[in-house]
Amino acid sequence: MALTTKAAAGLAGLLALGAALAGCGGSSGSDGGTTITVWHGYTDVEAKAMTAQVKQWNADHPDEKVKLVYNSGNDNALQKTVAGFTAGNYPDVAYEFGSSAAALARQPKLIDLTDTVKKPAFNWDDFYPSEQQAAEVNGKVLGVPALVDNLSLVYNKALFKAAGVPLPTASWSWDDFRNAAKKLTDPAKKTYGWAYVNDGSEDTVWRYLPLLWQAGGELLNSDNTKPEFDSAAGKEALDLLKGMAVTDKSVYLDNGNGNYLNLFNSGKIAMLWTGPWDLSSINADVDYGITLLPGHDGNHETISGPDLYMAFDHSKGRSETAVKFMTWLTSAPVHLQFAIATGDLPLRKSESQLPEYSTFLEKYPANKVFVDNLNNVKHVRPNIASYSEVSTAVGQMVQSVLLGQAEPQEALDTASDQVASVLAGQ
Repeated sequence: MALTTKAAAGLAGLLALGAALAGCGGSSGSDGGTTITVWHGYTDVEAKAMTAQVKQWNADHPDEKVKLVYNSGNDNALQKTVAGFTAGNYPDVAYEFGSSAAALARQPKLIDLTDTVKKPAFNWDDFYPSEQQAAEVNGKVLGVPALVDNLSLVYNKALFKAAGVPLPTASWSWDDFRNAAKKLTDPAKKTYGWAYVNDGSEDTVWRYLPLLWQAGGELLNSDNTKPEFDSAAGKEALDLLKGMAVTDKSVYLDNGNGNYLNLFNSGKIAMLWTGPWDLSSINADVDYGITLLPGHDGNHETISGPDLYMAFDHSKGRSETAVKFMTWLTSAPVHLQFAIATGDLPLRKSESQLPEYSTFLEKYPANKVFVDNLNNVKHVRPNIASYSEVSTAVGQMVQSVLLGQAEPQEALDTASDQVASVLAGQ
């Protein structure tokens, strides 16, 4: 999930990391055989599944081998890739957050995949629109979708029953949501109707944007040169957050340490906006349900955070192998194997039409809502190099309102001025 907006490490740290990864490069042998390196930050079941798929590829392609290199975690994948360029040992393929595409677009070694995805055999339109948009910067396709997710509403059925509140439905409005959260809040028992990550990071922004979009607002204008969230829609979204957090006091404000999951498991929080990445952390004894986010006039738009595999040029042979491997890895039958092994959502629409998709749903029944909800993703976050600075301003805006430190219009004006300054300096 592409939520990291922290500043990059210092140059010395990057150089040190590059040195640590030295020797991880691929090769083009004199006998025509090729070995490429693929950097990833997968752990646990995903690492196991990825290793199995690379083993399968290598068995089927003895002259085009793949070497997996763990980059110590996806959160800093961009910085590690940049370190690789600095040290001269960058990978052939790297897993990157979608938000890193614009920053890497300036790298001369980045492979432009626009022509590749246009080939009929690649079936680019089989990917969900949000994934396609996340991979495109300035009209060029710079990556292949690697992971997709979205926000849905997860709720504790026992808390609803105890409070006598009807369970959420896919047709809930924001009024329904706010009223339920208020009824589910009990200060004496220290229980809350809802939780919001309020550390000012992209986690904070991530939950604000669906409210803005559903109300008809936009974060930036069409060419990403000016802020547009200081609008009636932007204020409506912040008014709701202020009403719930400050007036109703029905929101647990998480400081970014992830404690909202512990409180959900212990019956102290009734509803979460979260994605499939959190489901494995919900205790087996918690009876929970999942449905769409509440809607605005029937619009239940959500947000997705597609991540990418990006390829970098070393030589013609290695580049061809890298593109060939990414095409295979993200094909419908191969990726569905990965989804079944890990619980990650399907990347392609056609995966849900394959016979093995029933196995995926049998193993991860709760994920059906998340898969269906991919059709409710209509916007993507701007693919611009300065997005992290935009996110910081918007995150601080939302945080100030949730804490009662600023009125919605005041916060909008301040953040809009900050974002305008950032965009002017692009």
